[in-house]
Amino acid sequence: MTLPTENKSLDIYLYGMTLLSTIHLLAGHYPEADSYQEIAETHILPGGETANSAIVLANLGYKVKIDGPFLGKRTKNGLNEFCIKYGIDCSSMHFDPDFDGVQDLVLIDKDSRTVFGKFNNYFSDRKRWSKPDKSAIDSAKIVSLDPFFGEESDLVAELCVALRKKYVTIDCAPESIIFKNATATVISNEFIKNNYPKENINDLCSRYTNASDGLVIFTFGAKEILYCRKGEPIKKILPYKVDVKSTLGAGDTFRAGVVHGILNGLSDEETVKFAAATAASVCMRFPMALNPPTINEIQSIINNNIT
Repeated sequence: MTLPTENKSLDIYLYGMTLLSTIHLLAGHYPEADSYQEIAETHILPGGETANSAIVLANLGYKVKIDGPFLGKRTKNGLNEFCIKYGIDCSSMHFDPDFDGVQDLVLIDKDSRTVFGKFNNYFSDRKRWSKPDKSAIDSAKIVSLDPFFGEESDLVAELCVALRKKYVTIDCAPESIIFKNATATVISNEFIKNNYPKENINDLCSRYTNASDGLVIFTFGAKEILYCRKGEPIKKILPYKVDVKSTLGAGDTFRAGVVHGILNGLSDEETVKFAAATAASVCMRFPMALNPPTINEIQSIINNNIT
């Protein structure tokens, strides 16, 4: 396994959701309506699928560049601070002084996280996200792509195909251009419940694998992870059992682990195990953005086979 060294070209271009989160860790379980719960910790940190992936990948030693939502007057300084801290290139992110920026509020207990935001308003308003950086895609070794940004996300996929770049994506339909050309796709339980609530999982796996030659991974939180390819049987592994402090960012960083596996030429099984261990290591800490996992910590979970 090789990790990047200084003075190499861009390793990973990540296009997708980056925002600033206000995170409250609760002292106990999430309260019922008209009741009370103590807040144990509060942090204002980067969030979103791309930001969380970028922090983990940068901490593993990769040179990463993020792109997507505009920076706003309430998010620019906070996000730039973390980009500088981890050496993340955010030069493609446009600053809009008339925009507050993308923000959310997250309440976390040991077993769950509840997110409050204005994402419907963000995506229904005028576009406040960048066009993909073709030169960055061309110079990157691999691309991480969020499918949420309409024709701009589609364009990233098209550019990857034209430039012969591998990319890893998440939560998209099997008929989408993004899925069809992806090297690997991670489909979350949340996406399945919202879009295919009554479909048999084996049948759904077949729908996906019949539409692409890429690796398809279905995640279900603490339950079995399924992964499959066209013409092959569905394979399963159990997530690693760890002492959970917070599940926030686990799914995002699972995708980061897949990016690492693809970039390093790991087998499907090795890739899924590394991704599962990455997510497990994130669950063991809070907040992840202040203490992202190291390659040794992730590998230790795999080696100890904590299942």
